[in-house]
Amino acid sequence: MQENRHLFIIFGALLIGVIYLARLFYLQVLDESYAIESSSNSIKKIVEIPPRGQIYDRNGNLIVYNTPVYDLVVTPYKTKVRDTLRLCRTLGIEKTDFDSLMGAARSYSRVKPSLFLRQLSKEEFARIQDVMVDYPGFEFERSSVRTYTSASMANSLGYVSEISKKQLEAQTDPYYRQGDYVGQTGLEKFYEKELRGKRGTKFVMVNVNGVQKGSWKGGELDTSSIVGQNLYTGIDLMVQQYADSLLINKVGSVVAIEPKTGQIIAIASSPTYDPRLLTNRAFSKNYLKLYKNPYKPLFNRAVMSSYRPGSTFKLIQALIALQEGVITAGTGFSHGAAPMKCHGHPFTSTVALGIQHSCNPYFYYVFRKLLYDNDDGNSFTTSAAGLKRWHAIARKFSMGEKLGVDLPSEFKGNVPDDAYYDKHFGKGKWKFSNIYSVSIGEGELLTNPIKLANLAATIANRGYFYTPHIVASIGEKGASPLPQYLEKHETGISPHHYETVIEGMKNAVVRGTVPGFAQLSSGIISAGKTGTSQNPKGEDNSIFVAFAPVDDPKIAIAVIVEFAGFGGSHAAPIANLLIERYLKRETISKSVESYVLRKNYLPNYIFPRGTFPRPKPVPGDSLKKARADSVPIAAGKDTLRKIGYKTKTSTTALRGGI
Repeated sequence: MQENRHLFIIFGALLIGVIYLARLFYLQVLDESYAIESSSNSIKKIVEIPPRGQIYDRNGNLIVYNTPVYDLVVTPYKTKVRDTLRLCRTLGIEKTDFDSLMGAARSYSRVKPSLFLRQLSKEEFARIQDVMVDYPGFEFERSSVRTYTSASMANSLGYVSEISKKQLEAQTDPYYRQGDYVGQTGLEKFYEKELRGKRGTKFVMVNVNGVQKGSWKGGELDTSSIVGQNLYTGIDLMVQQYADSLLINKVGSVVAIEPKTGQIIAIASSPTYDPRLLTNRAFSKNYLKLYKNPYKPLFNRAVMSSYRPGSTFKLIQALIALQEGVITAGTGFSHGAAPMKCHGHPFTSTVALGIQHSCNPYFYYVFRKLLYDNDDGNSFTTSAAGLKRWHAIARKFSMGEKLGVDLPSEFKGNVPDDAYYDKHFGKGKWKFSNIYSVSIGEGELLTNPIKLANLAATIANRGYFYTPHIVASIGEKGASPLPQYLEKHETGISPHHYETVIEGMKNAVVRGTVPGFAQLSSGIISAGKTGTSQNPKGEDNSIFVAFAPVDDPKIAIAVIVEFAGFGGSHAAPIANLLIERYLKRETISKSVESYVLRKNYLPNYIFPRGTFPRPKPVPGDSLKKARADSVPIAAGKDTLRKIGYKTKTSTTALRGGI
């Protein structure tokens, strides 16, 4: 019995061996197809990169789309170039360019394909594809370039370029390869994962000449690419283009927000550039020119800039003081003993009048009462507890912290607290005379246009805001935005206090600090606040924040124009025109438009080595000495002495703009 079992095992093993031998004989001798494939063909993996998602405005108008192009890639160890000059003529490049490109490819990898020549148009591809068959090692990959419907919104849209070596090495999830394109700035960077889609792969049989002979295994192992998701924004393209046109020959920014949703209607930065400059083979040359431009067109002033808010910050001062109960709507202050002057108003009897006339002494006393913690305001030391409380409420307006807008590189800003002053002056060694310039939005306060527009939206909503964002939905129109843009942020200030402030803002527009020539003739009732902010680089910055209509706000806006002067005379007309264009869908106030378009506030100098000139002297300013470098912060007398300025009885903040 045991002997039979041994024979059975031996017979089975022999049978299996015969079967394997027979199969090998068939594959290697009888079946010629495998021999042909092994000698003449190879399997090639082709990565399919999907088109990036497109970008639309709130009305369904296309802003960014894709145009098909072809990239020429090279695998160095496969290359056989017998006639280099002929190849250079075919590709339209110089011999030196060819040597440089081949050297870069070899340094990357001899066995891996890398980009040789990018973004060949369909016409260029058709012209050279037959010739390239004579040059093994060179292959075409289908790609696409971003194409723009207008030369608008370049800074916020951002650009796409080849991924850098540093970015490749920093990948935690190895998705990108050498030669891939990636969003580098703006929306293209912030929504890179949504826009890029998901790449696919397919395996094909190719002969020794690289000609495809069909899919491998009938496409069994292929995976399909998934097109990038579209972005549907809150941008109104008509208003956006109008904003860009109004900022021509000006340095500054515009941000307009829909208060009820936080969606950004328009976001402009000037000087800017044509986004099409960074979508072709001249990318490097064009980028270098833009980078070296002294007016910094690549710098998105809407979210990256740093300005003192000037008199627009008086709105926050009034709201905090009302909420804290240190003043009422009917509280008045005389101008006596205040270190800064007003604008021809001997007595300000209410909060609304203080805002209407942008009264500097009024808000000097408001801030002093806040810091002295409800005492009589006659002591010479500042209450740290009062400053802490003031700081905590100011931060609820997202001043001094990032809003979280869907753009990279947002500037945080600065709202000083007791710890800030303890660090600069020593613990407990600072007093009100060191910091009173903060009362009128100067000193150590720093902000940017997106925060000021959000302030206008918060007041329009009577105490809350949604984080400003450009993209309203992803994938399909009407879908929900990212969850963080649905969260309601409360300031904790009672709504009736906002009505007091809004009354002053309404009057500021019609009979306050906005001059008659800057007002609209279209009957729109708006509420606004002017600001004239100290600018250490030259003339003052002109600022204006507003919202309209007052009873049912549909747009909140902030405008900053550098080197322009009074907020009511220069920023306010721009804001008013954009409010009118958005609400009326046309420009009715032609005289205001003509005034804005003919203004040129571009500095008429070239900044040496990326720096700015010394501040220009201002009549009435008591500063006697200016440092060679610009002053990042202008505060009270003690602060100015500490950083090297000599003063008599006033500071840069004492001029106090409207």
